[in-house]
Amino acid sequence: MSENIGLIAGNGRFPFLTAQEIRKSGNRVICIALKEEADRELEKFCDKTFFLSVGKFQKIIDALKSENVKTVIMAGQVKHVKIYSAISMDFRAIKVMGSLINKKTDTILKTIAAEFDKDGMTLIPSHSYLTSLLAPKGLISGKKLSSDENKDADFGFKTAKAIAGLDIGQTVVVKDRSVLAVESVEGTDECIKRAYLLGGENAIVVKVAKPNQDFRFDIPVIGLKTIDTLKENKIRALIIEAGVTLMLDKDETIKKAQENNIAIVGISF
Repeated sequence: MSENIGLIAGNGRFPFLTAQEIRKSGNRVICIALKEEADRELEKFCDKTFFLSVGKFQKIIDALKSENVKTVIMAGQVKHVKIYSAISMDFRAIKVMGSLINKKTDTILKTIAAEFDKDGMTLIPSHSYLTSLLAPKGLISGKKLSSDENKDADFGFKTAKAIAGLDIGQTVVVKDRSVLAVESVEGTDECIKRAYLLGGENAIVVKVAKPNQDFRFDIPVIGLKTIDTLKENKIRALIIEAGVTLMLDKDETIKKAQENNIAIVGISF
């Protein structure tokens, strides 16, 4: 029996692919396209779309309830800096934000999940419809890393896991067992650009999941845009966590990395 699945959409390709797969499963897509982030083209991939501000939490809840949505999935980036911007928040959003003990991503999203639950809606893991796109273990593209590069990869992986555990960011850029840049609220692309300015070419980017990651809200994601950023900043390799990192447009992403001699390696913790 067909079900109405709520899709709360941020930016990027993730929401498009999720919407396509939900429809393929025989369900309908009721999309909350966040006006500050979502691409308006997404409407073509959904059965019904509400364009709402990220700060209008009660309207988001009301729109989903009006379509009898019981299951909700979040897909696409919503920049953390939106929290600090002058967006207009409704009373419920103000109440939620006022209840937070801090503004860490995990704290915010778990509080939001509890609010959905109050209204009879369950958030499911954001990759629920895209498990075929999870990164495998081992060399995915490019040339095998040298012994020295493998040491950098191992060093970077452990460092990224430690940073992610503090809910600071999930990406680090390393070179010669030195950390060039750590991701924070600015996002992965800006972290990579800063690393190139500081350390030059042939650095290694490491992107991981948080320890005990809650996949309802957040999952490491790479895609074609990631490869463009790596190429522009002369990155030697991208290390990702196998089994938990989504590779959007997987075949095309691998092909593009291969063409640009960028190694992608899946590692397990």
